[in-house]
Amino acid sequence: MIGEAGALFASHPFWVWLAVGAVFLAIEVVTGSGWLLWPAGSAAVVAVALLILPQLSAPAQIVVFGVCTIATTYVGRRFLTGAHPVGPDVNDPHSRLIGHRGEAAAPFVDGDGRVFVDGKEWSAELDGPGPIAAGAKVEVVAVVGGARLRVRPA
Repeated sequence: MIGEAGALFASHPFWVWLAVGAVFLAIEVVTGSGWLLWPAGSAAVVAVALLILPQLSAPAQIVVFGVCTIATTYVGRRFLTGAHPVGPDVNDPHSRLIGHRGEAAAPFVDGDGRVFVDGKEWSAELDGPGPIAAGAKVEVVAVVGGARLRVRPA
């Protein structure tokens, strides 16, 4: 079995490296990790290098693959950072509440109460001094602890 694989590699190294790159790329597409893209590209580089230098030995091919993988991973992770989105995270349903207006569902006692914002009733704390009566208009200024709103009179 190993002899057959070695014979295949010796007779068709270009296709073997393309297959290795395709496997890395397929795993990257499934997992979305961002780490296997660089070895996939490096395997393609080795395959192209074999078109230019067909006499490249198997150990030299592995060295080229290793060096290219390390270099592309470093450069890719260091300089190709993702775009930083502007505005609220669309995947965070609570952060979109900031700036929304609602009303106090009950009077606030010692800065704590409940508010009705965006069709739901939320636990809330008052941002700043002053009482808030039931039915008073409020504005959300922050989300605290994931599901508690900080509000101020609107």
